[in-house]
Amino acid sequence: MQTSVTPTHCPYCALQCGMNLTPEQDGGVAVVERPDFPVNRGALCSKGRTAPAVLSSRVRLTSPLVRNAGVLEPATWEEALARIADGLTRTRTEHGPDACGVFGGGGLTNEKAYTLGKFARVVLGTSQIDYNGRFCMSSAAAGGIKAFGLDRGLPFPLEDIPKTGCVILVGSNLAETMPPALRYFTELKANGGKLIVIDPRRTRTAEQADLHLAPRPGTDLALALGLLHLVVAEGRTDEAYIQERTSGWEETRAAAMAHWPELVERITGVSVPELRETVRLFCEPETAMVLTARGPEQQSKGTDTVGAWINLCLATGRAGRPLSGYGCLTGQGNGQGGREHGQKADQLPGYRKLDDPAARRHVAEVWGVDPDSLPGPGRSAYELLDALGTDIRSLLLMGSNPVVSAPRAAHIEERLKSLDFLAVADVVLSETAALADVVLPVTQWAEETGTMTNLEGRVLLRKQAITPPDGVRSDLDILHELAARLGVEKGFPKDPEEVFEELRRASAGGPADYSGITYRRLVEENGVFWPCPAPGSVRDAGSVRDVEGSEDSEDSALDVLPDDPAGDPADRATEPHHPGTPRLFLDRFATPDGRARFVPVTHRPLAEEPDAEYPVLLTTGRVVAQYQSGAQTRRVDELNSAAPGPFVELHPRLAERLGAEEGDSLAVVSRRGRATAPARITTSIRPDTVFMPFHWPGEGRANTLTNPALDPTSRMPEFKACAVRVERADRSAGRAV
Repeated sequence: MQTSVTPTHCPYCALQCGMNLTPEQDGGVAVVERPDFPVNRGALCSKGRTAPAVLSSRVRLTSPLVRNAGVLEPATWEEALARIADGLTRTRTEHGPDACGVFGGGGLTNEKAYTLGKFARVVLGTSQIDYNGRFCMSSAAAGGIKAFGLDRGLPFPLEDIPKTGCVILVGSNLAETMPPALRYFTELKANGGKLIVIDPRRTRTAEQADLHLAPRPGTDLALALGLLHLVVAEGRTDEAYIQERTSGWEETRAAAMAHWPELVERITGVSVPELRETVRLFCEPETAMVLTARGPEQQSKGTDTVGAWINLCLATGRAGRPLSGYGCLTGQGNGQGGREHGQKADQLPGYRKLDDPAARRHVAEVWGVDPDSLPGPGRSAYELLDALGTDIRSLLLMGSNPVVSAPRAAHIEERLKSLDFLAVADVVLSETAALADVVLPVTQWAEETGTMTNLEGRVLLRKQAITPPDGVRSDLDILHELAARLGVEKGFPKDPEEVFEELRRASAGGPADYSGITYRRLVEENGVFWPCPAPGSVRDAGSVRDVEGSEDSEDSALDVLPDDPAGDPADRATEPHHPGTPRLFLDRFATPDGRARFVPVTHRPLAEEPDAEYPVLLTTGRVVAQYQSGAQTRRVDELNSAAPGPFVELHPRLAERLGAEEGDSLAVVSRRGRATAPARITTSIRPDTVFMPFHWPGEGRANTLTNPALDPTSRMPEFKACAVRVERADRSAGRAV
């Protein structure tokens, strides 16, 4: 039995809270506080405290499964891997490389995400790869790239939040999604700062606010435009900052002035006095921040909505300055790192663009392949899933459960069933894994070593604490074995540190430059913020090129790097290492001219507005005791006791119209399907809106209802608002509304 304490990080959300694991007599581990880690300072939510429960062999997979005569049965690793290799080979031979799809997850380590992207493009030769992180913060990423030239969830550390003068928190219920982060906002208020929460529900987070705005779902864009209108009308713009550090103001100003307060009140339901008070609280202090989350981002206009909030920051001089700025509260554990290193359909490691010739040359050289052999950009996550069984005939899926988490989930479930071949690697037998032809049991957080990148852009090392059960292998081992069976015997190491060393070289010179980060530094420094170029490189945070930059700008970035930027750290012992970049944009933005870019936007309706047949809006979200699709947390007794199942939250006035009482079974019906769950009646929600958490499968699956309408830039589905009607499950007992 291991006797030492292992410092590591929680396997769930993007806070990546620090924790210590101590060994137990039965071979398991117990969680104890780790107060030295600066993000959570010892605090943990119920999910983090109970995380070891999923390590138990009682709830997780410990043997490969293969489908025989329609039934999943235990099999050897040899048989399971052979079936996957045969299935993928048959698809490539009969239908071509792009008939093979790959779908990843925002919980995979950087090493796994990097290797999965490389496997898709080098071994399978397919362009059809994306991951569930597309459903997390892709709209914020797109908005950040347009405005700043670079996307990192928070361009400053969490420790800056309590020191600012005001925070506008848009569409985030931190008290339930990231409880340890709530202390930063409690400290903000204790220091005299103001907290404004924007949410159609009066959540536990909203109860902490100095001002709570409850707009109609899907109107966040109009709200931000109305606030900018008032900033201009009241003379609160920072003209010197606009002149010195931005471009495109006049067009953006004109767009905002078309959204006068009374119009915005009619659209959003937020009163003009509330709009004026928001502007006063935000503009009077010297410093302020806007933080967005899934509420404004998971819309078919999410990129424009994020852009409108960024415009508010720029117009008031609240970006690229100490204790001010715009940030996104990333959701999934490695949602940030997962997209930086190649899981997304259009990206290569280092957050390089796949259609950039210089980026292709650089990464191809690291991989030892011809740049022309790399496929181009493929489909986004929902579009990939929607193509299953038609253009895409086989799918390799790692660490995701789209049967529960994808919009229009019943349709996606049917698409998965229509595949010629489906292979799933996961910790548990999720609802998606249960449909597979082959299921591979994989190691999880405490059983393996690897890096994660949290919402601050802080790269962290999770260290192995215990030996995995017999019969379980790591995702890296699986990709190594499959690559060899498919004819690529080199380039897919099993050792995570060896993979990370290659990732350093592949990311060097890119926007997300990890080349100066080593495992040793991650242990000694409690994480390192990217960009962190290697010793000897003259590139620093101020020279991060525009992600959408030209081939020439990429070449110039690469030319300043040493030949082997990720070489042996011992060879560079005399060179000072780059400290990492906790705060971005203080000197210049990551655009070609160093200026932030205003992007003019205008309000537009939801893709699906209420009508006579579907008169109510549905919005979805999380509860504190469950996580994402619930595949792991639903296997923990303590968490299930706290949150045993789905529910429909509705206002008393809506309940009265339905003739419904607390606990009655309600049916929520959209154009895509029907979900049923008990009523939870509360005045904390708007009368024109109902809320459902999305953690459960079956009859209460909220994503049966949600709309897959996509943002034209980010390809984010419109999870956060769709038109529904609500009725008693026994329609004879009441009316439909």
